[in-house]
Amino acid sequence: MLAMDDPQQPPLSLLADDDDVQSDASAPLAARMRPRTLDEFVGQAHVIGPGAMLRQAIEQDRLMSVVFWGPPGCGKSTLASIIARHTNAAFESYSAVTSGVADVRRVIERASARKRAQGRRTILFVDEIHRWNKAQQDALLPHVENGTVILIGATTENPYFEVNAPLISRSKVLLFHPLTSDDIRSLVERALSDSERGLGGQNVQMDPEALRHIVDIAGGDARAALNTLEMAAQIAHADDQGRPCITLKDAEEAAQQRALGYDRRGDEHYDTISAFIKSVRGSDPDAALYWLAKMLRAGEDPMFIARRLVILASEDIGNADPQGLVVATAAAQAVHMIGMPEARITLAQATTYLAAAPKSNAAYVALERASHDIATRGAAPVPLHLRNAPHPALGQFGHGKGYRYPHDYPGNWVEQEYAPSEARSGVYYEPTENGYEARIKARLAARHARPEEPDTA
Repeated sequence: MLAMDDPQQPPLSLLADDDDVQSDASAPLAARMRPRTLDEFVGQAHVIGPGAMLRQAIEQDRLMSVVFWGPPGCGKSTLASIIARHTNAAFESYSAVTSGVADVRRVIERASARKRAQGRRTILFVDEIHRWNKAQQDALLPHVENGTVILIGATTENPYFEVNAPLISRSKVLLFHPLTSDDIRSLVERALSDSERGLGGQNVQMDPEALRHIVDIAGGDARAALNTLEMAAQIAHADDQGRPCITLKDAEEAAQQRALGYDRRGDEHYDTISAFIKSVRGSDPDAALYWLAKMLRAGEDPMFIARRLVILASEDIGNADPQGLVVATAAAQAVHMIGMPEARITLAQATTYLAAAPKSNAAYVALERASHDIATRGAAPVPLHLRNAPHPALGQFGHGKGYRYPHDYPGNWVEQEYAPSEARSGVYYEPTENGYEARIKARLAARHARPEEPDTA
């Protein structure tokens, strides 16, 4: 779709298109309910909330080039349409799926003419900008750089990989998150009550469990939630007062997905993550995958699962396989970077690795033992030979005196006291015979069995 204000061609705009759709009762509910103002916009408070940089730029009509990066249905194109309503600049909109280099050149020609004749800026919105190839993006670059156009790009793909680096360097990348459950619930309830654009005029009712199911299966996608709501309202039967009443069965049929009986804030949430962690701890990858699949299908936050795996890697695997923490941490980073649905594969990889890994809680138990001694015996002062001596004068007080530097000894180790023996109840860290920890156990045992080397330091 092109927005043009040349006399030879009547102007088309994202704003005009939205107004037509929102006043058309036959248009999809998601299109009719698209927010029209910043106050109606739901979610992304870090990007568009009160005091946020972008909000101030929009309200002051001083927008810079930006790239909106986020999953479908999180508000990228909606925010662009709101900007179209607020700006005094000319606003042109393209879909990178259907437009090419020739279209880019035409919009640049119009923007240049507009700037010369009227001193008026042009904002160019490019949806799915990652679909443009390098030549198409390069055609736009100099005109973004010299201010002929202000770019708003929207993409579901990582722009640092899919958008040319020079174009990224001249734009501000803003990360959009999937909408929260509360955000989705707010949008669905608004659609139910809105008599002008929503279902309020039909007096549609909804059972609480049906609302919960629509929110849960939406996966943070407002468009998906509203499409499901609209379909459910169409198939819902009327109650004894003649009002359409959406039941859980209607919501399941509209979504083509059964409810899983999973409340992300209730017992099922905690019971399922408990079963998942205990399955990984118990070295049963198949059971762990079952509970993982249930949580993902129910819309559980993948970062919550990833964080629990990182904890487990240290608590239940530890030094039996030090690589476990590396895998879990890398998985958490990958999940944060790529998001769903692809993140489920990363979670499955980390889950199976950790479930199959040798297990040890020796590091966890050791810390608990040390913490118990501190709590019951008090904290011992640092021995003089271990104290820091940043100033030569501290040497006269014994700071650092008698410390043996391990690298001066064979094997880079020497027997010396690092914590007062009277402060400790006994040995804290007792490595197991599992995995790599067996090697650690043998190494420690060999050190303590070795006769003390003469002090040559």
